[in-house]
Amino acid sequence: MAEPQRFRDRISLRIEDSIAYVSLSRPEKYNGLDLDMLQGLVDAGRFLKKDRTLRAVILQGEGKSFCAGLDFATVTRQPGRILRSFLSHLGIRRANLFQYCCWIWRELPMPVIAVTHGHCFGGGLQIALGADFRFSTPDCQFSVMEIKWGLLPDMSGTASLRELLPMDVAKELAMTGRVFDGREAHALHLVTGISDDPLAQAQALAADLATRSPDALASIKTLFQRNWLASERRAFRNERWLQVGLFMGKNQRRAMQAAMKKEPPVFGPRGR
Repeated sequence: MAEPQRFRDRISLRIEDSIAYVSLSRPEKYNGLDLDMLQGLVDAGRFLKKDRTLRAVILQGEGKSFCAGLDFATVTRQPGRILRSFLSHLGIRRANLFQYCCWIWRELPMPVIAVTHGHCFGGGLQIALGADFRFSTPDCQFSVMEIKWGLLPDMSGTASLRELLPMDVAKELAMTGRVFDGREAHALHLVTGISDDPLAQAQALAADLATRSPDALASIKTLFQRNWLASERRAFRNERWLQVGLFMGKNQRRAMQAAMKKEPPVFGPRGR
């Protein structure tokens, strides 16, 4: 097995059977987020975005926790860098570094599955919310914790939470910062499933998704993200044009031929 690739010495990446495993790799700090880790997440996401052979991404944390949130003790030692990271930069859709390290997982064309355990606090929760699916241990501790520091969830969390929660529930979690476990997270629909072995759940889903057309998966991901809050007119237009793109691709023809012959499909790399 090849050595894992590292980004900013904070993020580890390995690829097995067309599945990418991205690991937050600062276990001695419970994967607390510093600025290098934020940039490492963006760098890893950009690297994966270019790989048309990947079928899914599994996002996880090394050690005892998925992520304990922002490491304020470290980050506040770099006020100039905080300011630069906080401002919109590089024309990235008006997002700053804090937001984009979570949102880039929405922009990847392949499904992203987060696996949480231990702690999933503050920025860590917002990173997990950037994934398409989330699996957790029942005892994993969650919190929208920014209120503890007199702050609000500003790492794309409000854009993610509005898709999953009624407004009053989202406000309650953000305003109290209370800690809740994986069972409640599942009941609130913040996580897709809970298990004593959430990585196995994630791998099973990734293996299932790997049998589907990568072009169709990418288009479905795009379609739901564009249409979730869109008007009917815009939603119908998005459906039409994304479907036209699929009809013109080789993987759609492969899926159709395999279905007609009642054979398992064999897909090529993602078309775009």
